[in-house]
Amino acid sequence: MEAFESFVALAMETEGLVVSEAVKFKVALKTKKKDTVEIQEHGYEVDLVAARADKLVLASVKSFFGSQGVKAKEVAGIAGTVGDSGYKMLNRPEVRDGILAEAAKAYGYKPEQIEFRLYVGHFNSVPQELATREWCESQFVGAGPIKVFTVDEIVDVVKEKAASKTYLNNPALVALKVLQEAEQYTAKKAKYLADLESKGKPKPKRPAAKMALLKPPFDLATADRHEVLVWAAQIVDKFKKEISNVRARD
Repeated sequence: MEAFESFVALAMETEGLVVSEAVKFKVALKTKKKDTVEIQEHGYEVDLVAARADKLVLASVKSFFGSQGVKAKEVAGIAGTVGDSGYKMLNRPEVRDGILAEAAKAYGYKPEQIEFRLYVGHFNSVPQELATREWCESQFVGAGPIKVFTVDEIVDVVKEKAASKTYLNNPALVALKVLQEAEQYTAKKAKYLADLESKGKPKPKRPAAKMALLKPPFDLATADRHEVLVWAAQIVDKFKKEISNVRARD
């Protein structure tokens, strides 16, 4: 599972969904060859498949960080560029209907219980987002129109989950928890030193160095799980040592 997909999966889990990695569905399509028509099977990948008792969610996940971003015409399949092909599960009716039928058969859900969703990390622009939403709302498949989720909506949900004291060994969640802990500890340290000064007490002989804003040395959206966990572990260890030093000086 890619890093941005990990964020999306966390957001989906808050709905009580059990999320799995990419699944390929075989869809039989008619193929024209000269004067004949043949039926050929093609495998179409769905980035995330999530399930609970009453619904099945098939999600296309596009991070597009560092690129021009998602464009409405490509999502709709009318741009006339190679970008159209990245959304076949959404913009080709015969493909999405085939995926719907195969998913219903494979997982035991009725078609009307199956949702199609598009999760986007980076849109080309706000107008492109609005145009994409408008097109998706006009497309009825399975349980209804295709639902669209943007990065701000996804991160807001994950932040709420990160606020929980329950530990989950997920690199995306750990990264957010580390950043939140960094902000909280920096504020605590600043208050501690301010209190000392207000009471006329001397500051520690070796005051803790001012902590720089924590920025990972990689893109969280594209980094692999191991890289994020190693970085998070190093930051946590650094804060533990810093806290121990402050306590020792007290």
